[in-house]
Amino acid sequence: MTDDAKILHDLFDAALRAALPDGKFDGRLPPQPKGRTIVLGAGKASARMAAAFEDAWVKAGGTCEGLVVTRYGHAVSTRSIEIVEAAHPVPDEAGLNAARRILALAKEAGPHDLIICLISGGASALLSLPAEGITLEDKQALNRALLKSGAPIGEMNLVRKALSAIKGGRLAEAAYPAQIVTYLISDVPGDDPGSIGSGPTIPERVDPDVVEAILGKYGIDVPAHVMQAVRANAVEPTGAGGVVHMLATPKMALDAAAARAREAGLIPLILGDAIEGEAREVGRVMAGIARSVRLHGEPVGVPCVLLSGGETTVTLRGSGRGGRNAEFLLSLALALRGEARLSAIACDTDGIDGSEDNAGAWFDQTLFADARGRGVNLASHLAGNDAYSAFAQLDRLVITGPTLTNVNDFRAILIR
Repeated sequence: MTDDAKILHDLFDAALRAALPDGKFDGRLPPQPKGRTIVLGAGKASARMAAAFEDAWVKAGGTCEGLVVTRYGHAVSTRSIEIVEAAHPVPDEAGLNAARRILALAKEAGPHDLIICLISGGASALLSLPAEGITLEDKQALNRALLKSGAPIGEMNLVRKALSAIKGGRLAEAAYPAQIVTYLISDVPGDDPGSIGSGPTIPERVDPDVVEAILGKYGIDVPAHVMQAVRANAVEPTGAGGVVHMLATPKMALDAAAARAREAGLIPLILGDAIEGEAREVGRVMAGIARSVRLHGEPVGVPCVLLSGGETTVTLRGSGRGGRNAEFLLSLALALRGEARLSAIACDTDGIDGSEDNAGAWFDQTLFADARGRGVNLASHLAGNDAYSAFAQLDRLVITGPTLTNVNDFRAILIR
């Protein structure tokens, strides 16, 4: 690994540390209630959030109970909050059962009880409780279709809310009139609380006509009974959503990486924390910016690092392996055509890029020589949505395992 590659990995590590919930509850705890403190939550970071909340709450003299559902392999030890695991990104029976239990706990809460809701990215799939008239199989099929469609996360979450008996503020409705405090780790562009995990405690009415238009735009056919259930599920929220705290966001992670870049003698430029679009197209755009830096010193001089976050999408054209970050990175590399003194990393901060075992990948100026030496056709791999295999053959995958947080994509382009 070159020195520049090590710097890129250090930037990613700095971003991950900034996105963890540890220590972030200090100064944000509500007063102790007269009744029970019930902790409910879902998401890839929710177990780590539950452990961090417990530490802060017990230190403040409180006791708590509750249930949190996280992705398989993402559980951590807790004192009194039960952690269960379920499937992501396609819901399974374990997530369905956990969602039923969480909704039941919310309904049991009385006016003197405190509901603590811990939500992070992944909650939409993990907290899966279909609305009346919709089966788990219906939701699974629609989730698969959405994931393959290239639809941005905001549109996917609108559809998910419309299908749900617990999202879109319905968990808050069930808990009313108990006090609710929600803590979020954002994985969505713009950090809209109602979009993070499809907003279980954020009251919102989803227009069925908008849902139908989204499905039509991506050519997704659904059975008639599903749309009938969506229309019947469009109720006006009446309960209060309570207090909301944002524990970690993509911008916080990018700011931490920028601080680490300055320590390494680089000029950081954050291009945005909410960048969306087709991964390979975003890669080509970023290549154009990087080339402008090299040729003209604009929009920043060298040595520098271009930082960005958000969530790109991939429209499947081939049958290869690889997530959106690896696809972005391979597109970027091909657009730069092996220009010297340029290196880059792109990773999902949850540690899983798509459905593989890697967080993402990296490259430096030796990429093309290595590819030629090993007979790896980079353009062919990109055409087949097979960036994972390309970077695996070239020993350039980033493998972290579950990071227990999730503030979406992290991208850094280092230019000397």
